[in-house]
Amino acid sequence: MTGVACRLTNEGSRIFTRYGTLANETLPPAEVDRQLKEIVVEVTRLARRSPDINQRSGVSARFAIAAAETVAAAARHRSAILGEQDPVARVVDLGTVIDVLRGKLEFESGEEGREQAVLEHLLRRATADTAQRLLGGIDVGPLVVAIEGGTAVTTGERVSARDVLAAVPEVPAIAQVQKKLGATSDGERAAAVELALEALYLAKRIDKVSGEGETVYG
Repeated sequence: MTGVACRLTNEGSRIFTRYGTLANETLPPAEVDRQLKEIVVEVTRLARRSPDINQRSGVSARFAIAAAETVAAAARHRSAILGEQDPVARVVDLGTVIDVLRGKLEFESGEEGREQAVLEHLLRRATADTAQRLLGGIDVGPLVVAIEGGTAVTTGERVSARDVLAAVPEVPAIAQVQKKLGATSDGERAAAVELALEALYLAKRIDKVSGEGETVYG
């Protein structure tokens, strides 16, 4: 892959990343929507304040850019496999940033072997804080009831946006979440749903099981 480029739109709501070619075909740029961009920014802020990370070495501006490029690459990879025309990064793609970011940070002595756990904690906290800020005030009770009642939602690196949306229960909270995040395309709507579901999991209101490239909320 060659020619990585990243630009922020004038609206400040999205990052677009374009890589080179795969199988001699130029792939579409992957969209990193507002909510994931804000999570990436929040992770960077938390890393700069974490006592587990060596602050003398600092957290460079490249940290956030590398994270955005990594989730965009994950979305682009999924689109190539599934044939999606407008790839959009989703919460499920955030897990790909951990290994990349570990190499861009220095940890305090005594933290050897805990680097993964530290970054996973920061990512969970950033996701929860961002979701609360963006989605606060929406009544998600009926969504919790539907999921607890057996309406599981499966996502993953090989699960298309349309498949995610097809599994989501029809409750008002879903449309409210999508509207609040300005989601219109299938990819954007699925990304919005995933943020809401991950927030519910982090708040310990629903369960989540991950394995073999899939994550099931239910």
